[in-house]
Amino acid sequence: MAVKKSKHRARKKKHNVVSAVESKVQVYLNDHLLHKVFSSLDQIDLCRAAHVCKQWRDATYHQDFWRSLNFQNLPISAQQIVNMCQRFPNATAVNAYDTGSINSLGIQSVNLLGNLESLTLGKGRLRLNFFQALTDCHTLRSLTINDATLRNRREGVPVHHDTLHHLQIVNCRVFSVSIKCPQLETLSLKCSNMTDAVLGCPLLRDLDIATCRRLSNDAIRSAATSCPLLESLDISDCPRVTDHELLGIASSCQNLNILDASYCPFISLGSVTLSMLTVLKLHECWGITSASMADVARSPMLEVLELDNCIILDSVSLDLPCLQSTRLVRCHSLVHLNLRCTALSSITVSNCPALRTISITSNALRCYCLQEVDLTECESLKNCSICDVSSSGGFCHALRSLVLDSCKSLTAVTLCSMSLVSLSLGGCHSLTSLDLSCPCLENFSIDGCNYLERVKFSPVGLRSLILGICPKLSVLHIEAPEMVSLELKACGVLSEALIKCPLLKSLHASFCIQFTDDCLSAIVSSCPLIESLVLMSCPSVGTDGLAFLHCLRGLTFLDLSYTFLVHLQPVFHSCVHLKVLILQACKYLGDSSLEPLYKHNALPALCELDLSYVTTLCQSTIEELLACGRHLTHVSLNGCVNLHDVDWSSQIEKSTLTSTFNGSRSSKKKKKKKHSTLQNIVPSKEQGDRLLKSLNCVSCPNIKKVVIPAAARCIHLSLLNFSLSSNLKEVDITCSNLVTLNLSNCNSLAILKLNCPRLTTLSLQFSGIDEQAVEAAISQCNMLETLDVRCPKISPSSIETLRTACPSLKHIFSSLPTAPISGDSFSCFEL
Repeated sequence: MAVKKSKHRARKKKHNVVSAVESKVQVYLNDHLLHKVFSSLDQIDLCRAAHVCKQWRDATYHQDFWRSLNFQNLPISAQQIVNMCQRFPNATAVNAYDTGSINSLGIQSVNLLGNLESLTLGKGRLRLNFFQALTDCHTLRSLTINDATLRNRREGVPVHHDTLHHLQIVNCRVFSVSIKCPQLETLSLKCSNMTDAVLGCPLLRDLDIATCRRLSNDAIRSAATSCPLLESLDISDCPRVTDHELLGIASSCQNLNILDASYCPFISLGSVTLSMLTVLKLHECWGITSASMADVARSPMLEVLELDNCIILDSVSLDLPCLQSTRLVRCHSLVHLNLRCTALSSITVSNCPALRTISITSNALRCYCLQEVDLTECESLKNCSICDVSSSGGFCHALRSLVLDSCKSLTAVTLCSMSLVSLSLGGCHSLTSLDLSCPCLENFSIDGCNYLERVKFSPVGLRSLILGICPKLSVLHIEAPEMVSLELKACGVLSEALIKCPLLKSLHASFCIQFTDDCLSAIVSSCPLIESLVLMSCPSVGTDGLAFLHCLRGLTFLDLSYTFLVHLQPVFHSCVHLKVLILQACKYLGDSSLEPLYKHNALPALCELDLSYVTTLCQSTIEELLACGRHLTHVSLNGCVNLHDVDWSSQIEKSTLTSTFNGSRSSKKKKKKKHSTLQNIVPSKEQGDRLLKSLNCVSCPNIKKVVIPAAARCIHLSLLNFSLSSNLKEVDITCSNLVTLNLSNCNSLAILKLNCPRLTTLSLQFSGIDEQAVEAAISQCNMLETLDVRCPKISPSSIETLRTACPSLKHIFSSLPTAPISGDSFSCFEL
């Protein structure tokens, strides 16, 4: 009895909860609001919403949401589709593509839906009874049949309908069709394998029979000529069509505007006149020759002409006042191009290796509307009239895009245009001289022009410019009021550079061997807003040139790697706001050159310092730099052979603090010491915490010991990299925020002690450490996720032990037990 009462109370409580929820929905989501929300959902989402509550289910049944029934590719049965048609009899569109029994479904849709206007079927078979049922559906306006088999034994399939406006029978298997639809306006029989098509469609305006390769010439001519109002005809890839059929079509279809006869090899347009034609496409029509251009000229209304792959065509000369766009791609025999078309706005001429003369900028041709010109791979094109696209001469006022890619015969390009926005010269290997005066130029490509000797941009509207590798460039003049980024990488003989870019913020001039102090002084004087300056491997730049950096008030990034600088006084005096200083492999810098950094607080804003492979720095200089350069956040000392033990232990701190009271005795002691350790970097409490975030000491062969205690107070340190330090034996780190530690390829590593609660990645690849040391080290790393222990002393069988020691591990990389080291000898275990 008690059990029944408890069940009754639970049922009553559940009912009350549901009632409360429903009442809340009724309060906040009334029927009007639900109707607005549901009107933007598709059928699948409406079905899902119907399962929420009764109110939502009733709202989703509204007839407005089911005007179009789309069942395409849905896992739904034929009976369910019939049920949907019965539930929503006001539906006007049905899509039953790939739903199984499309014949019966089509008949059911026609019979059940009295307002059906659009029907789509496909992926199945349609029989004669379906087409007979269509005649009783007087509201149908559009019928689409795709990828279906239409069977009526060896007889034609009849499609007779009085109100049909649009019919598509695409990619279907059918013997023949007979279409009598007095209201039909568009018809597509594309890619179907019928042998005959009989049309009775007096109002037809658009006919597409492309790729109907089995249709005979008589069938094509009869189908087209039976439609006197035809405006668009696509007979592409009907290889049997000849000029005879086109003559019949031209005489019967006086209103034809669009003709696509591509891939019809026997067409030459001989004596064919289409006076109303606006679009003509003749791709890969091998019968088209220069004589055919006279026939094309008899279409004065022509706006679009495409002659791609007409391999016999050797000359094009047209005078068409309405022509706006033309394409001549891969016309391998084309030699001469002469277009007298005042409305021309786009021209594409590419892959025409024999092209020698182009007349589009003569006095006889003033292309006021020409906007795009593409001459890609016109290998015979010389320094011709295309380079005289000049507003001052009155030619091509509206030209915006010019493509001259891979025009390998071009040696000099001179352009003056007030409208040109985009220019591409990629792959013009013979180009040696470039002179542009295009104030609106925004996009420019010059990839592969490795023989440039002289470049002049005056003026251009570019915001950024990458010249690429131009080892022969000696003279460079740039006037760009909007330019903010300039890259002159590997311009090895550049000796004259006049750059007037008042908004320039980034200049990359690495490997410019002859880049002198005079060039640098001229550039910084005319570009005072430079923030990033890269002069890597510019040995001709010296202290005199660096002294002019005082003009750059906002300079924050400076790269002087691989230069022959002896001291850095001009940098310290001129770049007071510098944040990043890169001095890789500056082998002539002495110990005293860095003293202003840690003795006189030079460059107070400096955060990142890279001294990699500066082999002249001694241990004591590095110690002082790390001890006093407290504002540094990123330090790189890769390849510093004079760097020895990194020991920041608390015992050393005490001796360091004591030594400050005996300055003279401490200094004498340092002179006698042959190899000291990094012990002076431990800060006192008065100095506060360090800002150091990352320390890279890759490939430092003399480091044997790394000790970073909590007393070092490096609370911001997140990355340590001591990889390839072959003599490193002991690592003892206590760091609360360390995230990544890389000790890979440390062959001598034997002792590893870690107290790093936030460490997530530890790499010990090819290190000499054993399993017990790793297990003890990672036991204190509670957030470790990735561990690389592909080491000779650690076998894959120890993975379970490591996972037990550190449960947070997600990825462990371990080497196979006996396999040699190769690309396939490693396995990754996802935990």
